[in-house]
Parts: sequence; structure tokens; C-alpha cells
Amino acid sequence: MWREVLISLDPPIKPERSSLMARVGPQDTKPEMIVRRVLHSMGYRFRLQAKELPGRPDIVFRPRKKAIFVHGCFWHRHPGCRKATTPKTRTKFWEAKFSSNQARDEKVIIELDRIGWSCLVVWECETNNIEKLSEVLEEFLR
Repeated sequence: MWREVLISLDPPIKPERSSLMARVGPQDTKPEMIVRRVLHSMGYRFRLQAKELPGRPDIVFRPRKKAIFVHGCFWHRHPGCRKATTPKTRTKFWEAKFSSNQARDEKVIIELDRIGWSCLVVWECETNNIEKLSEVLEEFLR
């Protein structure tokens, strides 16, 4: 049984865009799940979303005092990444939003460092190369 799928090439109108953006969740994202699978396959066990730590790191190794943040290239502005684009509409809003995200990220990492935690930021685009990702994670957790 075949179904015909209609795909609109027009950008979504405001209520549809709002609904689309609202579905972007803060945890269990595809890049985060990839990092978790790689860590698990390497034999590491960890905790998720440590509420007691600044910034609620995505992945936490409490005994080692190490935290991993898995950042989306779009939302956290990965320098030089093709995914770090700025929408053409409401550019002032988006630039302020992205600046706020970057300032918060920097503040959180400084605060974690101050209390003795090491942090690693894994970018969304870095999850495409599992072999390289494994090396980076192994080096960080060693």
C-alpha cells in the first residue's frame, strides 16, 4: 500500500515554525545518544543531566569529576561549522539568542572549572566520525 507524501518547499508559516521549534528538546538528542552509545561501548558508565551541577551537563562522571556537554552546532554556534547559520528572518532576535547561549555556555564551563570539574564539549558535527569521537572521549576520560 503506497501513500502519496506531499512536501512543501515553502518555509513554514509562523504557527508551524513555532510548533517545529518547540519540538526541539533539551535532552536525548540524536548527537547526545550517539555520544552515550560510544561511551557505553567503550565500557564507561555515567550519569545524565546532573541537576546539582551548573549548566546540567549532559553526561557526568562523578568520581572522575568530568562533565561532557553535547552542543548543537546551530544553537551553540560552532565556529566554522556549516550548520551554524543564522536565519534570514528576525536576525536581531536570533543573534541575541545565540549570543546569550554562548555567554551562558562560557559561564557554566568557568563555574565547573572553579569547583574542580573538567569539561569537554562535543559538537553535533563531530558525532559523524565515530572513530575520531572515540579517540577524543578516551583521551578526555583517561
